[in-house]
Amino acid sequence: MGDELRGRIARELERFGVPGAGWAVLSGGSIVGSDAAGVVEAGRSAEVTARTLFQACSISKPVAVFAMLRLVDRGVLTLDEDVNRWLTSWRVPRTGSWQPVVTLRQLASHSAGLTMQGFPGYGAGEVLPTTVEILNGVGPTNTFGVRADTVPGAQFRYSGGGTVVLQQVLEDVTGTPFRELMRELVLEPLGMGDSDYAQPLPDELRGRAATAHDEQGRAIPGRWHSYPELAAAGLWTTPTDLCKFALAVQAAYAGADGALLSLELGREMLTPQIRASARLGGLDHLGLGMFLGAGGVRFGHSGGNRGFKCHLLADRESGFGAAVMTNGDNGMWVVERAFAELAAAYGWSGYDEPLDEWDLPGDEVLDGLVGTYRLREGFGFAVRRLGGGVEVTFDGQEGMRFVPMGGGMLGSSMVGARFRMGERGLVFEQNGEQLECVRTN
Repeated sequence: MGDELRGRIARELERFGVPGAGWAVLSGGSIVGSDAAGVVEAGRSAEVTARTLFQACSISKPVAVFAMLRLVDRGVLTLDEDVNRWLTSWRVPRTGSWQPVVTLRQLASHSAGLTMQGFPGYGAGEVLPTTVEILNGVGPTNTFGVRADTVPGAQFRYSGGGTVVLQQVLEDVTGTPFRELMRELVLEPLGMGDSDYAQPLPDELRGRAATAHDEQGRAIPGRWHSYPELAAAGLWTTPTDLCKFALAVQAAYAGADGALLSLELGREMLTPQIRASARLGGLDHLGLGMFLGAGGVRFGHSGGNRGFKCHLLADRESGFGAAVMTNGDNGMWVVERAFAELAAAYGWSGYDEPLDEWDLPGDEVLDGLVGTYRLREGFGFAVRRLGGGVEVTFDGQEGMRFVPMGGGMLGSSMVGARFRMGERGLVFEQNGEQLECVRTN
């Protein structure tokens, strides 16, 4: 089965222009295998192995939440009090005369109403901001500050910025740097010896790390971006270590001997808190840190940094699950197909996820978007090609990268806006409004 499975996943890598992938598989409450296909970097011969390091991207978040819950167990924190009680280096800011009250439960379930969905990272040689600079949106940071602009607790709103707030809470209340704290609370106790919240990656680990690649399968300059937003996107790890983490979540839910969380908090972690947009594996609610499906029976999280895509999924009743990690911007196409292959190979009961159709625009379509446009009288933007997407420069602003998302959409990690490629041309969508883009050149 191993050679055949590896060959099928390797063909998907070639089809979607992703150089490499690694995966580990859960069955019956244990890790039953790990494997890899492809290469660490396009054009080079070094192959991906079971110990190749990938960026975990947003799967960094539930691991950070697990650490937070350990501090709740110890009585250091509570889930439902205002986080400004513990924050000393930074505080959730006022909005006019209103002081938002945000709780750890809301931060962990993406219902705190905070801004900053994701982060673009920093290229090789760029100065990295501190956590407080990220939260304030000042200094060398390349994103806006974090604030509440919707009512906390009312609805799901994915916020990497909220997870950075959680990071600052943990550092302020313990007085311990986040990287060190995560080693103490999670990574070392779970035997996740190939995992580290290290940004930038230390020299001694660079030789084990996969290189990030764009949509065209080309290596990112400097090999990858760095993410000082550690809790939100900063974990380097392997599929096997992610499966160790999934087993720890299962153990906590079951109240197993030696579990790192109490039974109460293990159950809270996999109890639906709020409805969310759907993820691979039927995950359509948020627990604490984890996306959940089937009422919390399935749990997991996906992740996407520049040039890395990955997904973790486990089923606490059947015991099946897997972590799949890739080093290309088209990696989610590979990830969902790899999960289908693993489900068939290992006989996962009840896993029947439809595969998304490959409908991303090619070079000819993207080339045809290049030009200048008017959104309204006196305000417009210019489009030029950039890698596997486009760069959009709005009047008075720096350029922003928009990439194909499927369904004829172009999205950006910088702003909550996107373009739809309609029959009559581009349509700009933001804040629930749609504006036709009038081409001027």
